[in-house]
Amino acid sequence: MSWRLGVVGYPIEHSISPAIHQAALDRLGIDGRYERWSVAPGALAAWAAGLRAPDLLGANVTIPHKEALLPLLDALDPSARQVGAVNTVLKQDGRLVGANTDAAGFALALGDAGYAPASGEAVMLGAGGAARAVGHALLAAGVRRLAIFNRDAARGQALASALRQQAPQRGGQGARADDRSRPLIEAFALDAPDLDARLARCELLVNTTSVGMRPGERLLRPDQVPGGALVVDIIYRPAETPLLADARARGARTQNGLPMLVYQAAIAFERWTGRKPPLDVMFAAARQALA
Repeated sequence: MSWRLGVVGYPIEHSISPAIHQAALDRLGIDGRYERWSVAPGALAAWAAGLRAPDLLGANVTIPHKEALLPLLDALDPSARQVGAVNTVLKQDGRLVGANTDAAGFALALGDAGYAPASGEAVMLGAGGAARAVGHALLAAGVRRLAIFNRDAARGQALASALRQQAPQRGGQGARADDRSRPLIEAFALDAPDLDARLARCELLVNTTSVGMRPGERLLRPDQVPGGALVVDIIYRPAETPLLADARARGARTQNGLPMLVYQAAIAFERWTGRKPPLDVMFAAARQALA
């Protein structure tokens, strides 16, 4: 049987996931085709039902469906339950199982950048499905202070609350839920007066929103971008967003979304196929697709 795989989103034309996964399928000699699926939010339920087709091996999920897909699946594996968002759909014993490889992919990308949490603060822009994965990865990596800034303050507060419930304790089984053994996780509106001070002292700034995909789009003024931090934008097209250009001009270290994209893809590929992914081939295909 020739297998089908793909990525669902809306819009989806910008995705280079087909290039990355097709290169891996071809290198390993797996008879399969990886596609793009443009599905509007109102059509998501019908699309999800189509995943049960026998030739469908699995799917990736991107904006805006990472949270909306949750109730349309049969089960969630631990990665999706912890994060509260799905970016990968597996088929197990006839069931559609949601998984999340974004958090693990982001952690691997931070490792490539040489980031290890110190005593400073991490600032995260956004509170959507990608932010859930990034926040989970940051806490698992040992970040002790995380400030979330989002245009919709209530959504940011909801994410902060969810992350607090999952945050690892450092004080052992006897530690109280409200003591200092837990990381400090706070959420603010994007226009909150705390923003400038938090940015000035942070050691890591991560943009998890789609702002920056179009020329000139900014959530922050250039002078707000911290020059002494690692600045990560999970957008990979363009390779340098306005945020990263501003960060580079101020002397900050930068990383775009390409490493996270390829690492999360490789983890998903292995879960679908049971084969070790050819990382070098996948990175080369991603860079060629963006050239």
